[in-house]
Amino acid sequence: MAETAGPENLIVLDGVEKVFDVRKKTGFLRRERRQVRAVDGISFTVPRGEMVGYIGPNGAGKSTTIKMLTGILTPSGGRLRVAGIDPSRERTRLARRIGVVFGQRTTLWWDLPLIDSYRLMHRMYRIPDARFRENLDRCVELLELGALLDVPVRQLSLGQRMRGDIAAALLHDPEVLYLDEPTIGLDVVSKAKVRGFLRDLNAESGTTVLLTTHDLTDIEQLCRRVMVIDHGRLMYDGALAGLHEVGESERTLVVDLERELPPIDAGSARVVRVEGPRQWLAFPAAESAAPLVARIAAEYPLADLSVREPDIEAVIAKMYAEKTNS
Repeated sequence: MAETAGPENLIVLDGVEKVFDVRKKTGFLRRERRQVRAVDGISFTVPRGEMVGYIGPNGAGKSTTIKMLTGILTPSGGRLRVAGIDPSRERTRLARRIGVVFGQRTTLWWDLPLIDSYRLMHRMYRIPDARFRENLDRCVELLELGALLDVPVRQLSLGQRMRGDIAAALLHDPEVLYLDEPTIGLDVVSKAKVRGFLRDLNAESGTTVLLTTHDLTDIEQLCRRVMVIDHGRLMYDGALAGLHEVGESERTLVVDLERELPPIDAGSARVVRVEGPRQWLAFPAAESAAPLVARIAAEYPLADLSVREPDIEAVIAKMYAEKTNS
């Protein structure tokens, strides 16, 4: 059973379920009714100040969970608390303590300049003037929004709007920030800016962050803990490194030899590809690369080598496949 909300656990879910009634047309005047479990008995806690990745395929239940955490949806069963508040019963009270960014939707006013959206939020959240100016100045500086403040939101690029939405979610000093696909559609530079800002925010302000994304680089660069959800159930909850062990992932050693040779004999490592003097060797991600490198360097004419980390997306796909086949 999940622990009770307190100073350490800002988010608490205990056996939370969400069931939707779906009606499907089966004839001219007939409809069939069935139930879909979008979230099926999930339990976890998130301590204050932690940044957690919440990942899974489309339809896994990620966005449904976020909507219950914000009070948009009411759980069908179980217990849910955010900062000691029941989101569905006290949504207005909770709104002052959380920030939300949905990557494919905006909280900004489409036809107004960006700064006018911020001024409206200043009034809506009743943010003290000095605190509003301080927070706005910090977000504008770190997210590079200065040149965009007088531009109507509809004229902003997706990357600019996303940075504008993140600033809007933080003006009232939320204790919890929910990010649903915050870097979707962004270019490499914009993604780097957003990730850097979120790292600084978490480190300096201790803001608790729950991040859902399909861009697994976001998780790798921002989160130490990751939760994997599938068909509404929690499949994995732990350290990012442990995800590789659960999925039996492999690292790749790319070896450049001085000349073309037969496949390298390196014990437990296996050669998966050979192109001229270059060879690719796979070995368990949990093992150190040092003994393998030392052996190859001692026995072969080595020109260069590099180690490639496993692709987390492939690890998760393997977890799903194993669960389906079991």
